[in-house]
Amino acid sequence: MSRGSSGIVAGLTAAALVAVGVLAFQASANAPDNLAAPKPKASATATEHAKPKEKPRPAALPSGSGTGKRVVYALEDRRVWLVDADGKVDRTFEVMPSSLNPLPGTYRVNTPRSGAPTKGSDGVMIEHVVRFAMVDDVAVGFSAAVDGSMESPDPTLKTGGVRMSRADGDAMWDFAMVGTKVVVLP
Repeated sequence: MSRGSSGIVAGLTAAALVAVGVLAFQASANAPDNLAAPKPKASATATEHAKPKEKPRPAALPSGSGTGKRVVYALEDRRVWLVDADGKVDRTFEVMPSSLNPLPGTYRVNTPRSGAPTKGSDGVMIEHVVRFAMVDDVAVGFSAAVDGSMESPDPTLKTGGVRMSRADGDAMWDFAMVGTKVVVLP
C-alpha cells in the first residue's frame, strides 16, 4: 500500500467513526423513556424517600439562659434565640461565630449600632451590626453579610462578626435595641 492510500484509509476510518457516533447520539436522543434507562424496583427505602421530609424542629431554648427580653447566643450550638419579655421564643436561627468569642456571661447591646452597609473587619460588606462585647480590643456583634454569605472566619484574623442570614439580621436589628440583654452560653 502506498503512502497516499494509507492516508485515504485513515480518513475513511475517521469519517466512519464520526458517522457512527452521530447516529448513536441521534438514536439515544430519540429512544422512548421506557428504553432509555431501567427504572429501579420499588423497595422499602424507595417508599421512605418518597415521603415528604419533615422540617427539623428548631433547637429548644437552653435552660439557664435567664429571664425577660433577651438574645441568647449558644457558642457551641452556633445558634441564637430572640426571646420576648414573657420568655417566648420569637425566632431562632443558626449563626457563624466570629474568630473571637466573648466569654459566657450576660452582656448588653451597646452603641453604636450600624444599619447602613459597612465593611466588616474581615473585609466583607455587612449590614445591621448589633455590638454587645469587646474581646482583645475588637468589638463583637451580630451582623449579616450584604451578599448573604456565612463563611467561616479566617482564624488568623481578629474578627468579631457573628454572621447570620440577611432575614435573620433584619429580625435581630428590629429586636435588639441598645440596652437589650445578650446572654452568651458555652
